[in-house]
Amino acid sequence: MGEKGFLALFATMSFVLNSLTPKFYVALTGTSSVLSGIILVFEWWYFRKYGASFIEQVSVHHLGPLLGGSETDTTSAAAAIDKQKCKVWRNPLNLLRGAEYNRYHWVTGIEPLTYYDMNLSAQDHQTFFTCDTDHLRPADTIMQKAWRERNPKARITAAHQALEVETDCATALILLGEEECTTILEAEKRFKQALKSGEERYRKSQISQHHGAAAESEHRRDTNVLVYIKRRIAMCARKLGRTREAVKMMRDLMKEFPLLNVLNIHENLLEALLELQAYADAQAVLSKYDDISLPKSATICYTAALLKARGVCDKFSPEVASKRGLSTAELNAVEAIHRAVEFNPHVPKYLLEMKSLILPPEHILKRGDSEAIAYAFHHLPLWKQVDGALNLLHYTWEGTFRMIPYPLEKGHLFYPYPNCTEQADRELLPSFHQLSVYPKKELPFFIVFVAGLCTFTALLAILTHQYPDLMAVFARAFVGALFAPLSFILEKIDALMPTSIWHILTRI
Repeated sequence: MGEKGFLALFATMSFVLNSLTPKFYVALTGTSSVLSGIILVFEWWYFRKYGASFIEQVSVHHLGPLLGGSETDTTSAAAAIDKQKCKVWRNPLNLLRGAEYNRYHWVTGIEPLTYYDMNLSAQDHQTFFTCDTDHLRPADTIMQKAWRERNPKARITAAHQALEVETDCATALILLGEEECTTILEAEKRFKQALKSGEERYRKSQISQHHGAAAESEHRRDTNVLVYIKRRIAMCARKLGRTREAVKMMRDLMKEFPLLNVLNIHENLLEALLELQAYADAQAVLSKYDDISLPKSATICYTAALLKARGVCDKFSPEVASKRGLSTAELNAVEAIHRAVEFNPHVPKYLLEMKSLILPPEHILKRGDSEAIAYAFHHLPLWKQVDGALNLLHYTWEGTFRMIPYPLEKGHLFYPYPNCTEQADRELLPSFHQLSVYPKKELPFFIVFVAGLCTFTALLAILTHQYPDLMAVFARAFVGALFAPLSFILEKIDALMPTSIWHILTRI
């Protein structure tokens, strides 16, 4: 098969193309348009549900290993993480409704809390402050109804009714301190009144806690009430400027109840220690909770980054670092910042004041915008008091995104970033707040490609249906032009090579 054979093949292809009728081109373009449209719809549905392209997932997770690629344990966990529901946590630094949230509402006329957030708080209060034996005491029976009330005035009225029945009802005093008091000082007085009653009831229930399930439930409730009151008094002292007193109260509370971690008191302690610039003490507390087996938070990750950045940030210069390279201490600080940004990428914009802050919600979503607001609201002044810390953060935080180009599918130090944060944060944060969403859900390449292909084939199908003869001529010309370079190359090769060598090669 020599030159004549190739010419005969091209002649046959030309004959076939010329013999095709316009109806064939109409059917071909129509079928291609329908198929590409089906692929586009499926790709878009998969992307909306799982946050990734189906074709890309198949190529990364199935074709990649067959071609010699390898995946880490982090990527294998991506599917499991996507299926998990985003868990909402109680904000350990939540404000007082009466003295802080309501004051904001009085000044601006804007509700700082969403109904969903307040409803979660109502559920928390029923869990913390009620038990199975409440029906045995009239005041507790009234408070059981009060915690279920959604109207603030009704709750406050019920708390006053409970105090008329029992003048030292601890849970009623808690509610009034949270919602009725308009200043921190008034709230502190209410909590101190509740503390006396709470301690007395705790001692009584502690003696009888092993006398059955009901007594154990009552002791658990009394423990929650006592811990909550002490933590709130410490937070009031911190807000009133008595930071050292607050630190001592928090330390004592953590020693007395070491197993009660639901309130995350260590995060309150870290914030107070950083305010005092007691960085060695903060590092000692952090070392206990920044363990690989313990759950992380923005407070833990960014406090670790701040403490490491503190040793190098005052002399850090990006120009000098680019010339001589990073020192070991600077590299450790940058890695700590990258770790923190990977855990919650929304925080830097608030710390760098690229985005305005709002009052933090009463509940937060870890790794979400709500957690970033809650952290930055209290810790922004602490970053400012470390000279150069924000400068170091400004020059290094975006490097995290280059390390993790596909955060929904693959993480570096943590599990892949969950794609359910946007929906949960939207329910937690007020509607006037512009939600921070990361990673920005850019359409994957294959969805853009398939969309372009679908649009192109649909346009061809319409043109072919309207102008079949003209499009048939265009198709023949396009195919002829496509094969023209190959024909030209074969002719040149045939002209340069002797006929005998060409004959031997074609036989091989």
